[in-house]
Amino acid sequence: MRITGYAYPWDVLDDPGFARRAVDLGVEEVAVALAYHSARAATPHSPHGTSVLARHAALYRPVREEAWREAALRPAAPDWVRGPDSGGEALRLLADSGLGTAAWLVLTHNSLLGNAHPDCTVTNCFGEHYPWALCPAEPRVRAYAATLTAESLRGTRPDTVVLEACGPLGAVHQHQHEKTDAVWSPAVQRLLSVCCCPSCARGWSAAGLDPREVRTRLRAETRRLLHDEDLTTEADALPEELRRLLLTTRQSATDRFRQAVLEAVPAGVRRVLHASPDPWATGALPGLTPAAAEDVDAVVAPAWVPGAESVRTAARARALLPERVALGSYVTAVAPAPVPAGHLPGLARAGAGELHLYHLGLAGPARLPDLRAACEAARKAGAGGGE
Repeated sequence: MRITGYAYPWDVLDDPGFARRAVDLGVEEVAVALAYHSARAATPHSPHGTSVLARHAALYRPVREEAWREAALRPAAPDWVRGPDSGGEALRLLADSGLGTAAWLVLTHNSLLGNAHPDCTVTNCFGEHYPWALCPAEPRVRAYAATLTAESLRGTRPDTVVLEACGPLGAVHQHQHEKTDAVWSPAVQRLLSVCCCPSCARGWSAAGLDPREVRTRLRAETRRLLHDEDLTTEADALPEELRRLLLTTRQSATDRFRQAVLEAVPAGVRRVLHASPDPWATGALPGLTPAAAEDVDAVVAPAWVPGAESVRTAARARALLPERVALGSYVTAVAPAPVPAGHLPGLARAGAGELHLYHLGLAGPARLPDLRAACEAARKAGAGGGE
């Protein structure tokens, strides 16, 4: 299995041992965050401190005035890293160390821009804006993401571009002190994640739907389900034809968004998309559309929680992809439980040919044995030893 490890620019630049450690683990490629959302990130390997506070979403490449002067939305520069091109510096250092490099881009997750431009955000059927979620159906968001991609890659030549949040985010997302966990059933979460912004409403109108009637139906069904005492409820009572049209208009907008982004990626750069086989999924790994596989070289599906469900997710994703498109499984090393090496053979048997390992900077010294075991298991599974 091909092994890609994820990292932030400061992980690479502030830790003299980062590249050597990645090589020793057997990581073939490091994906460096060049455009990323706000975070407080632990730095267990840094000699300088314990964490980095990225106060807002930022572009870790130069924010050039000439590129963004006419843009409705423009990224912010980070002042918590050294210099204006920490992302480019990290890619160059890794390449000089003999490692493959990937540009890791987070596209529609940006609370700074969402708060400044609420008319560009996902809006639910009650008219509530989600500031963390830029709507991919909105032309200004599409133009922003395309320019962000072009500027992220300008002047550097990574082997791969990794697209995260390349589609809609929804109602369920970690935001400030989140107080929605375990409150809504899956059905309510799905309905509250249907965007009703003007751009999405225009898509409904083009499909023959009345936007006002759609919002009324969504509100009524959401209110009904909110009184359901079963928090495991996954089904709603929307008419099947309405549900189908809502999904197809969302997927059409996602396809236009992704294609605009990929037009900014130079030929020869490998294209990797984070996505879920659940067509209704929103978030960092939004639902895979029927057309997506035609545009990319690999799809990375969630395998965050070890066990049978992650294996089923991998199998579902593999079944949706043509043979030429590789399947990766996204595995975390920073959850409360360590990465079990035994998780990898099942994913490989389900069709995963790549391990995407989160996160080489956040996983401290105590996690290194788990990382090493996971990488060894991935190599063994890729060599046909998954049984």
